[in-house]
Amino acid sequence: MPDLPLTRIALPTGVELDVAITGPADAPPMILLHGFPESHRTWRFVMANFADRYRLIAPDQRGYAGSSKPADIDAYQPKHILADLIALADHLGIDGFTLVGHDWGGAMAWMAAIKHPGRVQRLVLANAPHPFTYQKALFDDPDQRASAQYISEIRQSDFEDKVLQMGWDSYFDSRFLEPSAASRMTPEERAIYLSQWQTPGAFTAMLNWYRASALIVPPMQGETPRPAFLDRPFPPVVQPTLLFWAMDDHALRPSLLEGIDALVPNLTLVKAPGGHFVPWENPEALIAAMEAFLGAA
Repeated sequence: MPDLPLTRIALPTGVELDVAITGPADAPPMILLHGFPESHRTWRFVMANFADRYRLIAPDQRGYAGSSKPADIDAYQPKHILADLIALADHLGIDGFTLVGHDWGGAMAWMAAIKHPGRVQRLVLANAPHPFTYQKALFDDPDQRASAQYISEIRQSDFEDKVLQMGWDSYFDSRFLEPSAASRMTPEERAIYLSQWQTPGAFTAMLNWYRASALIVPPMQGETPRPAFLDRPFPPVVQPTLLFWAMDDHALRPSLLEGIDALVPNLTLVKAPGGHFVPWENPEALIAAMEAFLGAA
């Protein structure tokens, strides 16, 4: 798919988002949310496939690429990012919609489905853990806890300085690009990533999603108080939900799927080989799963 033009949309939440919009204006709406450290472009293959049947809306979320970058860390609390999603749908005159998310975009999609069941009609997640199973695994699964220690590093105030000392290319190769994804990364896409990360204020803003999150990442040694909500019933996700899981993800372990059936009664779970960046690393498998799910839902 050629590069999509971006529409600048000012929201009542106080930010302006660049949004890629394509597909027939009267088609069923589908909103797609990217994760860290990406942009709407993570959905380029998915959007090319569904543009003939859906009205597709893929924002660069707050803090990313050319969208607004509030200075305060608290501005990146999930409640504000969720408010952006609902405000964007309202601005476009969309009531109910299919919501698709990957990574952090998936975290927001889970939250939206729980908080706004009247708006989110169907849910599609790609390597995006349910908030309950993720927090639980960080306490109960040593492998998942080890895989999440990067979050504690990101939350440190000097992380940006460490990346600058490392160099952008080194950071790209050692911290972002998984070996399984290398063959799908073109020089052109690499250049876009590096340019977006170096947009003034963008890298800090992207990191602030982690810094503003209430997620508890226990250290590998010592005791950390267990959050009380893990011992209480958790609200179910009532929408028809597709959870696509690439099983070779280094950051998100298979233990995150344990107990998911009880939290999502209307669940379609698809497991596949591959790494974290499913939407462009293995788009063929994800698209096939979406086609089957959307055709049946």
